[in-house]
Amino acid sequence: MRVEFFLLMAALLFTIGCVGVLVRRNAIVILMCIELMLNAVNLTFAAFAHENQSMAGHVFVFFVMTVAAAEAAVGLAIVIALFRRRRTTDVEDASLMRW
Repeated sequence: MRVEFFLLMAALLFTIGCVGVLVRRNAIVILMCIELMLNAVNLTFAAFAHENQSMAGHVFVFFVMTVAAAEAAVGLAIVIALFRRRRTTDVEDASLMRW
């Protein structure tokens, strides 16, 4: 398949994730949309790596997956702290979270 197809799919996934981050108010859904955007970036790296017959894109994919895992762990810890404090996962209540 041509690289343009994968770039179009990555752009579509990134757009869906970006709209989800901007529109939604639930913290867990926002984290899932951020993961969707990171996967779109991974798809772009993999497509260019395949097109150029290079391993550099695959190395970048590995690093992005590592950052995504760390983001998920820290993000979920923050969401759990917010839920324990306010009994909601609404991001509007996160600004009211003072210890």
